[in-house]
Amino acid sequence: MHDWIDGSKEMFCDFRHRALRHHSQGVFEAERIFGATIVNSDGLVVPTRYVAEQHIKEDCGGIVPSVSDWLSRIRPEAWMSRGYSLPDRDREGRET
Repeated sequence: MHDWIDGSKEMFCDFRHRALRHHSQGVFEAERIFGATIVNSDGLVVPTRYVAEQHIKEDCGGIVPSVSDWLSRIRPEAWMSRGYSLPDRDREGRET
C-alpha cells in the first residue's frame, strides 16, 4: 500500500507527486484497491484507512489534505483552460 501511495514518484520525483494520492480521496481509493482491512506483519487485521491516513499524515505535516487543498494551489496557465478565463486566486484559494 505504501508503494501504491508513493507510486506517483515515477512521474514526478519531488514533493509535488503527493498531489496525486496524498489526500482524502487517495484514502478512499486505497480502500477500493486493497480492501477495507489488511493483515500486517504481526498477523493483526488493520483498517486500510488507518494505514493510508498515517502514511499521508507523516508526509504532509500531520494532516490529510483534501483534493481541493492540492488543486487550489495550482497556478492556472492559459493552456490549461482551453480559452476559459479563471479568476485570480491567492495562496488560500480565495478570489482576488
